[in-house]
Amino acid sequence: MKNVGYYNGKMGLQEEMTVPFLDRAMYFGDGVYDATYSANRKLFEIDWHVERFFNSLKYVQIPFTLTKEELIAELQKCVDAMDSDGVCFVYWECTRGTAPRNHLFPDCKPNLIINITESKITDLRNPCKLITMEDTRFFHCNIKTLNLLPSVLGSQKAYECGAKEVVFHRGNRVTECAHTNVNILKDGTFITPPLDELILPGVTRRHYLEVCKRLGIPYEERPFTLDELFDADEVFITSAGTLGLPAYEIDGKKVGGKAGELLKKLQVAVVDDFEKETGVRPDVI
Repeated sequence: MKNVGYYNGKMGLQEEMTVPFLDRAMYFGDGVYDATYSANRKLFEIDWHVERFFNSLKYVQIPFTLTKEELIAELQKCVDAMDSDGVCFVYWECTRGTAPRNHLFPDCKPNLIINITESKITDLRNPCKLITMEDTRFFHCNIKTLNLLPSVLGSQKAYECGAKEVVFHRGNRVTECAHTNVNILKDGTFITPPLDELILPGVTRRHYLEVCKRLGIPYEERPFTLDELFDADEVFITSAGTLGLPAYEIDGKKVGGKAGELLKKLQVAVVDDFEKETGVRPDVI
């Protein structure tokens, strides 16, 4: 298939699939999701993404019925149904189920939705522009919930400003971006915000920490401020499909560009790992 849609075991083209009117995602955003990429029909860092998915399910108390191994098997089945063996975006979500609208948890089975589309890994050779915005989201940012309206609004604002992403902050503390984590390099050290209720535990963020340990590069998981962001030697964003994209401008001010060799070393290590796991080397660095 040119793309794959999946709903509770039924598979078809996404444009032909339907979701029940009473699915709780429609009324409450009552569900969680995760996403990664595949290449050569191999799922990248799938164990980490599935672990985060199950953590999100636990936080919101959705009684998902599949085991981790069974979920991975369903995801693989959808990837294998694609006509393409190139790079694909792999997305899945679980809603609390289908039941008459009521704020209380219903007694019903959860719904599993999967979609697979051809995609690309972000080219890391083209630095991007960012903007900043006060973070007015709730205090469950560590859960990969379907409630993404603040991120949608932030992404739209960035687009209107000609920027790639919006960097959220609470007061002077930097948190994360609309759909990526934001990190900095300063004086040879990789610095990333700590895991708490204000940021999503990004899998690629974790990957960079792993690479730092492997290469002996100093790292810190701690809060950092807007002042530190603008003063950093490098600012870069990470996600499953953005393996370390540097920024050259934030809010119209030039940033970064002072530790290119160190950033390139980290980027290469992450892309090398992608190739080792999938057999495909994305042309991004």
